[in-house]
Formats: sequence, structure tokens, C-alpha cells
Amino acid sequence: MADQKVTVASDWLAGCAGCHMSLLDIDERIVDLVQLVTLTSTPVTDLKHPAKEGVTVGILEGGVNNSTTESVAKMFRERSKVLIALGDCAVFGGVPTMRNACGIKEALQRAYVETESTVDGQVPHHEDIAVMQDCRAIDQVVPIDVYLPGCPPSADAIWYVLTELLAGRMPELKGKYLDWH
Repeated sequence: MADQKVTVASDWLAGCAGCHMSLLDIDERIVDLVQLVTLTSTPVTDLKHPAKEGVTVGILEGGVNNSTTESVAKMFRERSKVLIALGDCAVFGGVPTMRNACGIKEALQRAYVETESTVDGQVPHHEDIAVMQDCRAIDQVVPIDVYLPGCPPSADAIWYVLTELLAGRMPELKGKYLDWH
């Protein structure tokens, strides 16, 4: 990847978007980054999917918890030369997997019918609504090339991973780049 402007796409699945906020925390280095890469589609720029011809680097944060997030993970794998699992939810399943303990039906019942503020609630059903699944790490759905854990990973760790990839090297995550918050 060295000596060429690469394309980067990102998305968030089942998570809080904190990893993308940590990406923005690279601060003024983002100016350096956009001189080296083309951000094709990200929640920071827009919510479009990467082009069918693909991108050099795909970045996913969050776990896979429904049919839509599963489709996005599969699409990113198909369209990314290098796919990064960013953050604990993407790497391990994270906090969203806590829902697995109570079950999908029970979680939907509590969220839409039993909450104290709900009046005449019902679990929504429609063909356009994603089908819920147990939440899991992305690599339980598609192969991952780079794992960057943390909740969220530090801006310095994200910068390190991206600059290593831009230099044509696979990042070796150890030491200070695995210091979790």
C-alpha cells in the first residue's frame, strides 16, 4: 500500500460509535490522513456503502446482532482488501452481547411492551425491519485481517494501525497500542 493513495471505508454495527469518535480524536493528524487516503464512505462523512469495486481498507466497529449488520459485515469483507475489527464490540462482541443472556424475544418484549413509559406497546414486525440475532464478534461472520481491541481503542493505536497499513506493513499490536481505557 506504500506510495499510493488508498481508499478507506468504515461503518458501525451494533455498538455505540465510540470507536469512530476515537478515530476523530487523532485530531490534527486527520489532515495528514486525508492527504494520504480517500475516505469513500464512513459514518463521519456519510452512510453510503463502499463502491462495488472495493476499497483498500475497510473498518468495522460494533458487533453483528441482526440481519442488516450481518449483511454489512459480509459486504465489507467482499469489498475490502484489508478488514479491521475496531474496538471490543467488533473484536469480542462487547457490551451488546449482554443481550444474549436474556434472549431476543425477551429483550424485544421488554424494550417495546414492558417499559414503564410504554402505552399499548407491541413488538414491531415488518419485512423492512432487520431480523434480530444473538450478538457476536465480526470474525464469527467473516474473516478479519487486523484486530484492534479497546473500548474504544486509543487515537494513537488507531493512528498506528492506519499508518502501518499505509506504509505497506501489517501492524503488530503490542505494548502501548493495546493499553485499554
